[in-house]
Amino acid sequence: MYGDDATVRKILTESGDTWAVVGLSANRQRAAYGVAQVLQRFGKRVVPVHPKAETVHGEHGYASLADIPFDVDVVDVFVNSELAGAVADEAVAKGAKAVWFQLGVVDEEAYGRAREAGLDMVMDRCPAIEIPRLG
Repeated sequence: MYGDDATVRKILTESGDTWAVVGLSANRQRAAYGVAQVLQRFGKRVVPVHPKAETVHGEHGYASLADIPFDVDVVDVFVNSELAGAVADEAVAKGAKAVWFQLGVVDEEAYGRAREAGLDMVMDRCPAIEIPRLG
């Protein structure tokens, strides 16, 4: 398990409310779309990051993390595991406090790099499942 319950709770309740969701587009069929709605319902600002830079759920989108002109607290990653490590490195460069790799997204080396850089990190879990469990 990459990210114990204490880390999950910390990211969801203490790390901040601005979440960049990498892979979020206006495609309602993708998991990122629904998860972003749940995050918003629980008070998170969701910033879409996708090559199309679409506006999603009322938030302006950006093509990359580097393009976001304000601080981001958590980077939520909805890309294939092969691409996720680079996103984790971008999150470190952006100054994020935490990285969250979604269900099925695993990169042990990226996990190590992010933790070594001082970021909290969770892999292979979903915040939309975890938030309601906080109670």
